[in-house]
Amino acid sequence: MPEFVGTPSGEGRRFAVVASRFNETITQKLAEGAVDAFTRHGAAFDDVDVIWVPGAWELPAAVRHVLASGRYDAAVAIGAVVRGETPHFDIVAGEAARGVADAGAEYDVPVTLGLLTTDDMAQAEARAGGAHGNKGWDAAMAAMEMADLFAMLDSAAEAEGELAGGDEDAG
Repeated sequence: MPEFVGTPSGEGRRFAVVASRFNETITQKLAEGAVDAFTRHGAAFDDVDVIWVPGAWELPAAVRHVLASGRYDAAVAIGAVVRGETPHFDIVAGEAARGVADAGAEYDVPVTLGLLTTDDMAQAEARAGGAHGNKGWDAAMAAMEMADLFAMLDSAAEAEGELAGGDEDAG
């Protein structure tokens, strides 16, 4: 039984970091963490594009546009939604996550979610380079692993198709 496991390798691949400007003191750190992860794992700095959008609500549309270009092996959506006094938090966070997931499924390109959903700014800061690490870095690592996994699966399917095609030609 074949097993496939991707590795976080950015070498020879292009990545998009789509980041929300809302709560920019947090999202800037998350975006920097993602870019750092990509470049430390072999991606050329010029092969990582950072695309800024106004807020988390706009992440799905921008991710969809980025994936439609066909330029990227994977994308990371970065944002920070901090709970307030109204249900706005639940709507924005949930719909942003759903929209980003839908975009990845529609274009069959890995998209990872570095969207923080926290109760307060202290929790967000802890996840943007603080005590809980940098979730932008984590999302980039997952994006590289998924891009590598997709490439392996595509190669295996291609090889399988070539073998099947070769058998038919021989007969």
